[in-house]
Amino acid sequence: MSGQEQFLQLSHLYKFFDDVTAVNDISIDIEQGELISFIGPSGCGKTTLLRMIGGFHNQDKGSITLDNQSIDHLPPENRPTGMVFQNYALFPHMSVYKNVEYGLKIEKVPKQERDSRIKEALKQVQLEGYENRQPSELSGGQQQRVAIARCLVLQPKVLLLDEPLSNLDANLRMIMREEIRRLKDELNLTIIFVTHDQEEALSISDRVIVLKDGTAQQLDRPDNIYNEPSNEFVANFVGHANILEGKITIENEQSYFVTPSFQFRIVHPNNIDHDQQLKAVIRPEKIKINPNGDFEGVVNRIIYNGNFTRYFVLINDTEIIVDDFNAHGLGEYKRNDSITISFPETPHFIHKEV
Repeated sequence: MSGQEQFLQLSHLYKFFDDVTAVNDISIDIEQGELISFIGPSGCGKTTLLRMIGGFHNQDKGSITLDNQSIDHLPPENRPTGMVFQNYALFPHMSVYKNVEYGLKIEKVPKQERDSRIKEALKQVQLEGYENRQPSELSGGQQQRVAIARCLVLQPKVLLLDEPLSNLDANLRMIMREEIRRLKDELNLTIIFVTHDQEEALSISDRVIVLKDGTAQQLDRPDNIYNEPSNEFVANFVGHANILEGKITIENEQSYFVTPSFQFRIVHPNNIDHDQQLKAVIRPEKIKINPNGDFEGVVNRIIYNGNFTRYFVLINDTEIIVDDFNAHGLGEYKRNDSITISFPETPHFIHKEV
């Protein structure tokens, strides 16, 4: 997304808990209608950062501007944001209608307007006809929709989702991903989505920020995060990767990436000089099983994943991960089988960290 005026601006945010820096100099410009995900390991600061935007934590340094207005000193109830918590936080003794109505009553919205807005919010999350149900009578996905409707009815400028799908089974997670994306597109809603599930973040987001120890490692489109990770941490955290240390050499006008165990042909990237110490990042699906391949190895381990099989192949004592799509009719390899593979000629390179 580009070319639009920045809608939500996080500028040099810091948050300290005693001697721990939970959020370390985070700056992000977010456009209206954008869905951005915060991902990273436990303790990386993603939920703390989300709660700072919602006003549940005050930043120790930096500023937050929403729609050209500072919201730094506003309490959560006065911020134009809506927070959906991991456990949904529904009132168990209230019906769906009354759960959704609760915030409107606090804001003293007139009854007729309340009815209209509740009806519209339930329609948006496809829960018409559920007004009189109790939370205990709903599935996990339906409870999630009520929690979202309770936020939408307040017409927030930004919807904050804190690992909202973590309590759902795999099929419901897929459905709710699509629902959240649909709401974003239909309402031009700005959404910030915290998740520990990298696949979820890549599938749902316009952009993703990867955090480690409170520090931003990379902020980019999902495809760039996956295919062009900025460092080894991002490469390993988002998906699986073969990371091979070596350098580029040129022989007879052909470029090779040379590792301690083997070398393979590459197309020399223009931005890298040869003989630099580098790391090549190669995703397992980029390596092809090929009878006429460049290297012969031995299958060391196998993991069956349904639509693909993951092979761990030993080549001169270096273990290479290879993902092979399980197309009907193709042969399968077993442990200790010989296997021939080819490397891509355009791996992604990162500089070796000192």
